[in-house]
Order: sequence, then C-alpha cells, then structure tokens
Amino acid sequence: MTVTVINEGELRQLIRLDKEVIAAVEDGFTRLAQGAAIVPPIISVEIPENNGEVDIKTAYVRGLDSFAVKIASGFYGNEKRGLPVASGMMVVVSAETGFPEAVLIDNGYLTQVRTGAAGAIAAKYLAREKVRTAGIIGAGTQGRYQALGLRQVREFGRLMVYDIDSHKVETYASEMADALGVEVIRATSAEEVVRNSDVIITTTPSKHPYLEPEWLHPGLHITAMGADAEGKQELYTEVVRRVDLVCCDKKSQCFVRGELHHALAAGLISEQDTIIELGQLTSGAHPGRRHSSEVTLCDLTGVGVQDTAIALLAVGKARKSGVGLQIDA
Repeated sequence: MTVTVINEGELRQLIRLDKEVIAAVEDGFTRLAQGAAIVPPIISVEIPENNGEVDIKTAYVRGLDSFAVKIASGFYGNEKRGLPVASGMMVVVSAETGFPEAVLIDNGYLTQVRTGAAGAIAAKYLAREKVRTAGIIGAGTQGRYQALGLRQVREFGRLMVYDIDSHKVETYASEMADALGVEVIRATSAEEVVRNSDVIITTTPSKHPYLEPEWLHPGLHITAMGADAEGKQELYTEVVRRVDLVCCDKKSQCFVRGELHHALAAGLISEQDTIIELGQLTSGAHPGRRHSSEVTLCDLTGVGVQDTAIALLAVGKARKSGVGLQIDA
C-alpha cells in the first residue's frame, strides 16, 4: 500500500482561494442538501489550561472514491509564543477499502481556505449585488481569507477592519490593501464597521457577544463564523431574531455550536423555524436574498463536506503534477 504525503508548502502551490475551490466546496454543500453525504457529529477536545481546542471533522459523500478525516486545532495562547494559532492535518481514506491514501500536512492551511470559500458562498447568495464597503471584525488569518473569498464573488472599493488589537489592524490594513487593491479603513469600533458596511464578516474567537442588534441596517449581510464552539459567541441573540433571512451551513450542528445555539437556548428561535442551509442555496432549492433591503445572516461552524471537498481537490492536483512523497505503509 502506497500513501502520498503532501506538505504545507506543496499544498500552498496546489490550492488557492479561487473560483475552482469555491466551486468544489459548493458542490459539497449541494450533495449534503441532496442527502448524499454522511456527516457525523464533530469530536471536540478542549484544553482550557492552554486556551486550546482540537476538533475532528469528516464526511463521506456517496459516489466519491475517497473521503477526508481532519484534525484541526486552535491554541490562542500560541501568539505569545510566536507560533500560529491554527494547525492541523487531513487524512484521505479510501471509501472502498478503508486504507489511507494520502496525508495532507497542511498545518491548518486547507481549513483556512475552505472556510474562506464557505464565506464566499454565503455572500454569493445572500449579499447585495452592489457592495461598496465590506467589513471585517477580527484582523487575524481568517479575517484575511474571508476578505479574499468575498472578492471572488463581489467587487468592493473599501474594506473596513476592526480588532481589539490595534497592531493587528495596522498589519492587516497594509497587507490587504496590496492583496485586494482597495482602500482599507482602520475602524475604531465594531459598531463603526457594522453601521458603514454592506457586508460584514465576524471572525473572532470571542466568548462574549459584541455585535448589537441596534447596529443593523437595511441591505446588510452578516457572515458570522467565529463562534464554531459552544462557548463562543459574537452576536447578541436578538440579532438572530431581527434579521429577515437566517442561513447556516448545517442546522443540526449550528443548534449545538454557533450563533443559532445561543439564540435557541435563549428561546428566540426554535428548531422548527425557517432557517436555510447553504446547500439549499447552492442546489437552487432556495433563491437566497430576495430584495435589496433585506437583512441576511449566515452562521458558519464548518462542515466535514468542506474538508472532503478541498482534500480530494488537493490530492487530485498533486497526482496530476507529481507532487508529494510516496511511502510504503
């Protein structure tokens, strides 16, 4: 049995946050909506002593020869150590034999890209066609990928950014002005970002809500992706009730973790309410935004179909280009 090992540097050359990746992730959500994917609950391990967490996600999609099992970690104390917050790896497994076919030592890179792709998909169907100003709350790595993903589906001339760490904002503004070719505005508060943006993406690991319902305005789209664990929350629960259209990546998952989890616990929504999943948008079962003044929200917690989609795309590209180390297992 031969296993292909692909490292982060090779994966960065093979995979970029582009329309091909977005299409692959869209296909994963469509298959999920069509009942063709088996997605088990996420396994989460919290390490409170080191402000860390490790998640295991996977999905088998019927009709595909292989699937991915991902181990992803986020250790927020790593910044003080001069280390990246996120890390991880993916193992591609044969759906026929169960044998490992590839190990993708991406150090979290593929997760960052596929998460950015999910944000792009949300904006593609839920944001207004004309976006003048985009807003990012959280000037970390995912704040960069969300802006890059949004640019794949919407043109915008200004990008507002806010973070509680002003040094991060300065670095972000410098990098993203060059990467996107847009004016980057350093906001002084989260409220300033929300009130002045057509699309905002929240990307913080906050455990306390900060986005107020009073800041919402007609035509706004919010993608909230920071609250991917039970203890995290970025939006006050009233926000979920105030918006006109609520979407998420996977309802059963978001009712356990994410913004919908908190709104459900507060009794502001029920599991029977009309909440659209991304797969309903990508499959054409729901049109998404219905008029320009509608306020829309998408809650993202990260689904295993995204990992299988991007892992198989990476392995396919590696095989075509002869990238990776072949080892006998």
